[in-house]
Amino acid sequence: MSIKQWYETLFDNYGKQYDKEVFTQGTSGECDFIESELMFNNNIKIIDVGCGTGRHTIELTKRGYQVTGIDLSAAQIERAKEKATQEGLNIEFLIRDARHLDFNGVFSAAIMLCEGGFPLMETDEKNYEILQSVAKALSPGSIFIFTTLNGLFPLFHNINEFHEATNPKQEGARYVSETFDLMTFRDINTTYFTDDNGVKHELVCNERYYTPSEITWLLKSLGFTSIEIFGAVIGAYSREHKLQTKDFEMLVIARK
Repeated sequence: MSIKQWYETLFDNYGKQYDKEVFTQGTSGECDFIESELMFNNNIKIIDVGCGTGRHTIELTKRGYQVTGIDLSAAQIERAKEKATQEGLNIEFLIRDARHLDFNGVFSAAIMLCEGGFPLMETDEKNYEILQSVAKALSPGSIFIFTTLNGLFPLFHNINEFHEATNPKQEGARYVSETFDLMTFRDINTTYFTDDNGVKHELVCNERYYTPSEITWLLKSLGFTSIEIFGAVIGAYSREHKLQTKDFEMLVIARK
Protein backbone atom coordinates (compact mmCIF):
# COMPACT_ATOMS: atom_id res chain seq x y z
CA MET A 1 0.00 0.00 0.00
CA SER A 2 1.56 3.29 -1.12
CA ILE A 3 1.89 6.20 1.28
CA LYS A 4 -0.24 9.19 0.38
CA GLN A 5 1.95 12.20 -0.39
CA TRP A 6 1.23 15.68 0.97
CA TYR A 7 0.22 17.07 -2.43
CA GLU A 8 -2.36 14.29 -2.80
CA THR A 9 -3.86 15.08 0.60
CA LEU A 10 -3.87 18.82 -0.06
CA PHE A 11 -5.92 18.57 -3.24
CA ASP A 12 -8.36 15.89 -2.04
CA ASN A 13 -11.11 18.40 -1.29
CA TYR A 14 -9.75 21.81 -2.09
CA GLY A 15 -11.08 22.81 -5.52
CA LYS A 16 -13.38 25.69 -4.58
CA GLN A 17 -10.98 27.07 -1.99
CA TYR A 18 -8.08 26.76 -4.42
CA ASP A 19 -9.84 29.00 -6.93
CA LYS A 20 -9.99 31.75 -4.28
CA GLU A 21 -6.23 31.75 -3.60
CA VAL A 22 -4.22 34.91 -4.35
CA PHE A 23 -1.91 33.09 -6.74
CA THR A 24 -4.79 31.88 -8.96
CA GLN A 25 -6.10 35.32 -9.88
CA GLY A 26 -3.83 36.06 -12.85
CA THR A 27 -5.25 33.56 -15.34
CA SER A 28 -6.30 36.00 -18.05
CA GLY A 29 -2.96 37.80 -18.20
CA GLU A 30 -1.06 34.54 -18.15
CA CYS A 31 -3.12 33.25 -21.07
CA ASP A 32 -2.42 36.48 -22.96
CA PHE A 33 1.28 35.62 -22.74
CA ILE A 34 0.73 31.99 -23.74
CA GLU A 35 -1.22 33.10 -26.80
CA SER A 36 1.56 35.43 -27.88
CA GLU A 37 4.13 32.63 -27.54
CA LEU A 38 1.88 30.38 -29.64
CA MET A 39 1.70 33.14 -32.27
CA PHE A 40 -2.09 33.05 -31.82
CA ASN A 41 -2.20 29.77 -33.74
CA ASN A 42 -5.25 28.03 -32.29
CA ASN A 43 -4.90 25.04 -34.62
CA ILE A 44 -2.32 23.43 -32.36
CA LYS A 45 -3.08 20.95 -29.59
CA ILE A 46 -2.11 21.93 -26.05
CA ILE A 47 -1.69 19.81 -22.93
CA ASP A 48 -2.11 21.54 -19.56
CA VAL A 49 -0.05 19.48 -17.10
CA GLY A 50 -1.20 19.68 -13.49
CA CYS A 51 -4.22 21.66 -14.64
CA GLY A 52 -5.83 21.73 -11.20
CA THR A 53 -9.32 23.18 -11.46
CA GLY A 54 -8.72 23.93 -15.12
CA ARG A 55 -8.37 27.70 -15.01
CA HIS A 56 -5.85 27.96 -17.89
CA THR A 57 -7.42 25.08 -19.83
CA ILE A 58 -10.84 26.71 -19.67
CA GLU A 59 -9.61 30.21 -20.53
CA LEU A 60 -7.60 29.01 -23.53
CA THR A 61 -10.52 26.87 -24.73
CA LYS A 62 -12.77 29.95 -24.58
CA ARG A 63 -10.20 31.66 -26.82
CA GLY A 64 -10.48 28.91 -29.42
CA TYR A 65 -7.64 26.55 -28.52
CA GLN A 66 -7.87 22.76 -28.27
CA VAL A 67 -6.63 21.91 -24.78
CA THR A 68 -6.42 18.69 -22.78
CA GLY A 69 -6.13 19.13 -19.02
CA ILE A 70 -4.51 16.45 -16.87
CA ASP A 71 -4.10 16.26 -13.11
CA LEU A 72 -3.36 13.61 -10.51
CA SER A 73 -6.22 14.77 -8.27
CA ALA A 74 -9.66 13.36 -9.05
CA ALA A 75 -11.22 16.12 -6.94
CA GLN A 76 -9.46 18.86 -8.91
CA ILE A 77 -10.49 17.28 -12.21
CA GLU A 78 -14.08 17.00 -11.00
CA ARG A 79 -14.07 20.70 -10.13
CA ALA A 80 -12.57 21.52 -13.55
CA LYS A 81 -15.32 19.58 -15.30
CA GLU A 82 -17.98 21.38 -13.26
CA LYS A 83 -16.57 24.77 -14.26
CA ALA A 84 -16.33 23.78 -17.93
CA THR A 85 -19.95 22.59 -17.90
CA GLN A 86 -21.05 25.88 -16.37
CA GLU A 87 -19.29 27.67 -19.24
CA GLY A 88 -20.90 25.37 -21.81
CA LEU A 89 -17.51 24.01 -22.88
CA ASN A 90 -16.63 20.48 -23.96
CA ILE A 91 -13.10 19.90 -22.65
CA GLU A 92 -11.11 16.71 -22.20
CA PHE A 93 -10.06 16.58 -18.56
CA LEU A 94 -8.19 13.43 -17.52
CA ILE A 95 -6.94 12.01 -14.23
CA ARG A 96 -3.31 11.26 -14.99
CA ASP A 97 0.03 11.02 -13.20
CA ALA A 98 2.27 13.54 -14.97
CA ARG A 99 5.21 11.17 -14.59
CA HIS A 100 3.52 8.52 -16.72
CA LEU A 101 1.59 10.19 -19.51
CA ASP A 102 0.37 7.86 -22.24
CA PHE A 103 0.91 10.35 -25.07
CA ASN A 104 3.62 10.12 -27.71
CA GLY A 105 4.22 13.19 -29.87
CA VAL A 106 0.54 14.15 -29.68
CA PHE A 107 0.82 17.81 -28.66
CA SER A 108 2.46 20.88 -30.17
CA ALA A 109 2.47 22.83 -26.91
CA ALA A 110 2.54 22.08 -23.20
CA ILE A 111 1.92 24.36 -20.26
CA MET A 112 2.64 23.56 -16.62
CA LEU A 113 1.94 26.58 -14.46
CA CYS A 114 1.86 27.42 -10.77
CA GLU A 115 3.84 24.30 -9.79
CA GLY A 116 1.61 21.95 -11.73
CA GLY A 117 3.15 18.79 -10.28
CA PHE A 118 6.74 19.86 -10.88
CA PRO A 119 8.54 20.57 -8.46
CA LEU A 120 6.30 19.03 -5.79
CA MET A 121 7.53 15.46 -6.09
CA GLU A 122 9.34 13.94 -3.14
CA THR A 123 12.54 13.15 -5.08
CA ASP A 124 14.50 14.81 -7.87
CA GLU A 125 14.12 11.66 -9.94
CA LYS A 126 10.33 11.90 -9.82
CA ASN A 127 10.43 15.57 -10.76
CA TYR A 128 12.63 14.66 -13.73
CA GLU A 129 10.14 11.98 -14.76
CA ILE A 130 7.53 14.72 -15.18
CA LEU A 131 9.77 16.68 -17.56
CA GLN A 132 10.61 13.45 -19.38
CA SER A 133 6.96 12.52 -19.73
CA VAL A 134 6.00 15.96 -21.06
CA ALA A 135 8.87 15.90 -23.55
CA LYS A 136 7.63 12.55 -24.87
CA ALA A 137 4.10 13.92 -25.28
CA LEU A 138 5.35 16.76 -27.51
CA SER A 139 5.98 16.59 -31.24
CA PRO A 140 9.16 18.01 -32.86
CA GLY A 141 9.15 21.80 -33.03
CA SER A 142 6.89 22.10 -29.98
CA ILE A 143 6.95 24.65 -27.20
CA PHE A 144 6.90 23.99 -23.45
CA ILE A 145 5.96 26.85 -21.11
CA PHE A 146 6.15 26.34 -17.37
CA THR A 147 6.86 28.02 -14.07
CA THR A 148 8.85 26.64 -11.19
CA LEU A 149 10.32 27.77 -7.88
CA ASN A 150 13.40 29.97 -8.28
CA GLY A 151 16.34 28.49 -6.36
CA LEU A 152 18.07 31.89 -6.26
CA PHE A 153 15.26 33.39 -4.16
CA PRO A 154 15.85 31.66 -0.80
CA LEU A 155 19.59 32.36 -1.02
CA PHE A 156 18.90 36.09 -0.79
CA HIS A 157 15.40 36.42 0.67
CA ASN A 158 13.21 35.05 3.43
CA ILE A 159 10.45 32.70 2.23
CA ASN A 160 8.12 33.49 5.13
CA GLU A 161 8.46 37.24 4.60
CA PHE A 162 7.53 36.72 0.95
CA HIS A 163 4.36 34.82 1.81
CA GLU A 164 3.38 37.43 4.40
CA ALA A 165 3.90 40.25 1.88
CA THR A 166 1.91 38.57 -0.90
CA ASN A 167 -0.93 37.52 1.40
CA PRO A 168 -1.02 40.10 4.24
CA LYS A 169 -4.60 39.24 5.24
CA GLN A 170 -3.64 35.55 5.60
CA GLU A 171 -6.52 34.49 3.35
CA GLY A 172 -6.65 30.94 2.03
CA ALA A 173 -3.72 28.60 2.59
CA ARG A 174 -0.90 29.78 4.85
CA TYR A 175 2.66 28.55 4.37
CA VAL A 176 5.31 28.55 7.09
CA SER A 177 8.81 27.59 6.00
CA GLU A 178 10.55 25.51 8.65
CA THR A 179 13.83 24.64 6.94
CA PHE A 180 15.51 25.39 3.62
CA ASP A 181 18.18 22.75 2.95
CA LEU A 182 21.15 24.18 1.04
CA MET A 183 22.34 20.69 0.09
CA THR A 184 19.09 19.66 -1.60
CA PHE A 185 17.43 23.06 -2.27
CA ARG A 186 14.28 21.72 -0.66
CA ASP A 187 12.01 23.80 1.53
CA ILE A 188 10.27 21.93 4.34
CA ASN A 189 7.19 23.90 5.27
CA THR A 190 3.93 23.55 7.12
CA THR A 191 0.81 24.44 5.16
CA TYR A 192 -2.36 25.42 6.99
CA PHE A 193 -5.57 25.37 4.96
CA THR A 194 -9.32 24.89 5.15
CA ASP A 195 -10.92 22.44 2.73
CA ASP A 196 -14.19 22.83 0.81
CA ASN A 197 -16.12 21.38 3.76
CA GLY A 198 -14.71 23.95 6.17
CA VAL A 199 -12.38 21.46 7.86
CA LYS A 200 -8.99 22.87 8.91
CA HIS A 201 -5.82 20.96 8.03
CA GLU A 202 -2.12 21.14 8.78
CA LEU A 203 0.32 19.48 6.37
CA VAL A 204 4.11 19.10 6.32
CA CYS A 205 5.20 19.77 2.74
CA ASN A 206 8.44 19.38 0.80
CA GLU A 207 9.10 21.53 -2.28
CA ARG A 208 12.16 21.62 -4.52
CA TYR A 209 13.61 24.94 -5.69
CA TYR A 210 15.66 24.88 -8.90
CA THR A 211 18.46 27.08 -10.19
CA PRO A 212 18.33 28.31 -13.82
CA SER A 213 21.38 26.22 -14.74
CA GLU A 214 19.74 23.06 -13.38
CA ILE A 215 16.57 23.64 -15.41
CA THR A 216 18.63 24.34 -18.53
CA TRP A 217 20.64 21.15 -18.12
CA LEU A 218 17.58 19.00 -17.42
CA LEU A 219 15.75 20.28 -20.49
CA LYS A 220 18.78 19.93 -22.75
CA SER A 221 19.11 16.31 -21.64
CA LEU A 222 15.54 15.80 -22.94
CA GLY A 223 16.19 17.22 -26.39
CA PHE A 224 15.05 20.80 -25.94
CA THR A 225 17.34 23.00 -28.00
CA SER A 226 16.16 26.47 -26.99
CA ILE A 227 15.69 27.25 -23.31
CA GLU A 228 14.88 30.76 -22.09
CA ILE A 229 14.25 31.68 -18.47
CA PHE A 230 12.60 34.83 -17.12
CA GLY A 231 11.18 36.06 -13.86
CA ALA A 232 7.54 35.02 -13.36
CA VAL A 233 5.05 37.63 -12.19
CA ILE A 234 1.55 36.30 -11.46
CA GLY A 235 -0.84 37.49 -14.16
CA ALA A 236 1.88 39.39 -16.03
CA TYR A 237 4.32 36.98 -17.65
CA SER A 238 6.71 38.88 -19.91
CA ARG A 239 9.94 38.43 -21.82
CA GLU A 240 10.89 41.89 -20.57
CA HIS A 241 11.15 40.60 -17.00
CA LYS A 242 14.71 39.35 -16.64
CA LEU A 243 15.15 36.77 -13.90
CA GLN A 244 16.30 38.27 -10.61
CA THR A 245 16.99 36.89 -7.17
CA LYS A 246 13.80 38.57 -5.90
CA ASP A 247 11.60 36.52 -8.26
CA PHE A 248 9.90 33.73 -6.33
CA GLU A 249 9.20 31.79 -9.54
CA MET A 250 10.93 31.32 -12.87
CA LEU A 251 9.15 31.37 -16.20
CA VAL A 252 10.65 28.81 -18.57
CA ILE A 253 10.11 28.73 -22.33
CA ALA A 254 11.64 25.71 -24.06
CA ARG A 255 11.47 24.47 -27.64
CA LYS A 256 12.28 21.09 -29.12
